[in-house]
Amino acid sequence: MPKITKNKKKITKTKLKKVVKPKETKKAPLKISKTYVPKDTEKYMSEKHKAYFKIKLQEWRKELVKANNEALYNGSMDDNSISADIVDQASSYTDKNVEMKAINRQIKLISEINKALTRIKDDTYGYCLDTAEPIGLKRLMARPIAKYTIAAQEKHEKNEKVHAED
Repeated sequence: MPKITKNKKKITKTKLKKVVKPKETKKAPLKISKTYVPKDTEKYMSEKHKAYFKIKLQEWRKELVKANNEALYNGSMDDNSISADIVDQASSYTDKNVEMKAINRQIKLISEINKALTRIKDDTYGYCLDTAEPIGLKRLMARPIAKYTIAAQEKHEKNEKVHAED
């Protein structure tokens, strides 16, 4: 049977400095009035601006989801494709096709809204993804999911047009 021996090293006590980590505080969402509109005189993409656009994007997303759900529900209830008349069947098919394309566009838009909300969290919202320049309040008010300045957007669209022709 093996003999167990204890290692008798002298343990010296050293003063350990207690590392105090600052408590991570979650910022309470900034409350803004329903009539608030961002102004150019305020600091660009201040907390007020971000809160305003976050609310605007969330409400827009909620409306789109509600509209999609209603369209899908009403579309499934309104099935005329069983009609005996071939013209009615074709018309119904075309209507459903147009409806589904609209729903698909809205789904892509919801995805863009989610990306914009992520950029708000990352503090990159309101700045061009290409140039890192401010997009501008007027542009964001008109298109809250804008990712590029007008000049950069035009450049992207021009490139898409060139590649589409290839």
